[in-house]
Amino acid sequence: MIVRELELDLDAFEGPFDLLLTLVLREELELAEVDVSEIVLAFCDRLEERGRLDLDACGEFLVLVAALLELKARGLFPEEELELSELEPEEAAEELARRLADYRRMKEAAAWLSERLEGQAGRFFRTGPAPLAPRVERQLAPQEPERLGAALRLLATEPPSLSLGHMALRFPPVSQFLERFRAVLRRRRRFDFESEVVGLSRVEAAVAFLAMLELRKAGEVSLEQAGSFAPIRVARAGVERKEQEWIARSA
Repeated sequence: MIVRELELDLDAFEGPFDLLLTLVLREELELAEVDVSEIVLAFCDRLEERGRLDLDACGEFLVLVAALLELKARGLFPEEELELSELEPEEAAEELARRLADYRRMKEAAAWLSERLEGQAGRFFRTGPAPLAPRVERQLAPQEPERLGAALRLLATEPPSLSLGHMALRFPPVSQFLERFRAVLRRRRRFDFESEVVGLSRVEAAVAFLAMLELRKAGEVSLEQAGSFAPIRVARAGVERKEQEWIARSA
């Protein structure tokens, strides 16, 4: 809520509160003709319409209305003896003018800062404690020596060693599958590699494949595969050549 934009409908004045203050400062309007109570009632009605209490606006309004009341009182009772701590009417007018000038400067500065804030809305910065902020002294709660000793003994206990046995990979010997494949080839001339590794783990199947490659390297077997990811056919070395010679002789 902006106090200076408060609309007033008084007997001696009609318009925003800011214009009323300007006319008073220029001495174009006599304060004796202004009913300050109506200004207060208008402000209260405005607060009731908003439905919430704006403490900043209330504080600002109280300062301005208090200055107006003081100036009006001095104008209505010019001959009354004043205490030394109070100001003269001329000084009160100057003080009111100074406060209004400060008020306007603060409002202009606030508007400028608001524009800067909107312009920098896309930037983020890290906040931290104020450099002159007092340091917070942490108060320790009452401690029990027995509990502290138990905690230290627990920390001093050597932790149990961790076993990594479950992470170790156990590779069967290649020779095991070499003998297995040779025994199969003594009974049969051909076999499918996949049928011989059914039920084995991935590690065992990999070792079996290495054994098959060793047999191929040694010239003991020949390998056939119709395409990528097709079944691998393993045959004894020389079987395919003998079959081709038999087919040629038969033709």
